[in-house]
Amino acid sequence: MFLQERIGKQIIRSSQYRIGRDSIDPDSLRSLVKNHDFKVLGEISNQYEGIAPSDSRMHPYYALAEELNIPIAIHMGSGLPGHFYFEPKMTPLLSNPLELEPIIRKFPKLRISVMHYGEPFIDELIAMMGNFPQIYADIGGIQVYYPREYFYEYHLKKLVSAGFGKHIMFGSDMILFPELLGRAIEVINEAPFLSMEQKEDIFYNNAARFLNLDAK
Repeated sequence: MFLQERIGKQIIRSSQYRIGRDSIDPDSLRSLVKNHDFKVLGEISNQYEGIAPSDSRMHPYYALAEELNIPIAIHMGSGLPGHFYFEPKMTPLLSNPLELEPIIRKFPKLRISVMHYGEPFIDELIAMMGNFPQIYADIGGIQVYYPREYFYEYHLKKLVSAGFGKHIMFGSDMILFPELLGRAIEVINEAPFLSMEQKEDIFYNNAARFLNLDAK
């Protein structure tokens, strides 16, 4: 309660979900959205259990998110080095954004944030963004995971050059290493190929559009 009073509406409420770990059912999620101002379903972290995004057990949740017009955020990324050894069901195979196509075909109005932008499947992400404009990408800490030159040239610059600068959202993912947050911000601020407008889009404007926030 004290934290809520301090931050006001600066933090948006969302609900995490993972099959086999979390017991929240669709009716309970509906209550959170209707009565407690939850605005996002995510992080959906089924990848850690080796469960594909299109698993039919998720369909009631996707249907509800589409009905209530709340976006979802799905973990899709290769994970930490050696992830297999402490979460053996985690698989980078499920990082491929093409895995999202069956969901969108069944729930065509669903807004999806690809957390960690499904790296390293950049071409696949571009293909999905080109076909489905409701897909956005959250860079979520990967900007400090790879060497900066590599991230610039083969990931961020490629997405922007392909015309999807309006669909990239800043993310920090600095739960364990909050001291890296400053570096994560610098990576975007110091990108020589980004205009000021493009940086503003990544830091705020794109997320405001995706989350239906007041752009002001």
